[in-house]
Amino acid sequence: MIRVSNLDETLHFFCDLLGMVEISRKSSDKGRFTLVFLAAPDDEARAREDRAPMIELTYNWDPEEYTGGRNFGHLAYRVDDIYALCEHLKANGVTINRPPRDGHMAFIRTPDNISIELLQKGDALPPKEPWASMENTGTW
Repeated sequence: MIRVSNLDETLHFFCDLLGMVEISRKSSDKGRFTLVFLAAPDDEARAREDRAPMIELTYNWDPEEYTGGRNFGHLAYRVDDIYALCEHLKANGVTINRPPRDGHMAFIRTPDNISIELLQKGDALPPKEPWASMENTGTW
């Protein structure tokens, strides 16, 4: 579960940019929150049938400040082409905190400063510029 401060911005990040699929949503007027469950495209059928594996986004309607985005560790997300996804994210304004220099691993952060590790499916891709010589940006 990840607490988020702006549901629309976070859904844009996870669904439009990372390609995840919204599986279900529940809102509680009494509890003043919305829960949104997401899955990777390859896990969509299993998520709908077995309710796993999924990420739960919790949006509390009353404003709160969330700090220390890494205080629980990080999420890891396996991708088909780490270079293509990092290029897509970068073109859409996402900072690549740890570039995929090795063709295997990169780190980014969500709009709520949650660290996400991107991992290449299968074997690492051959090193490729500009990623191979790109320095880290910020913390990851």
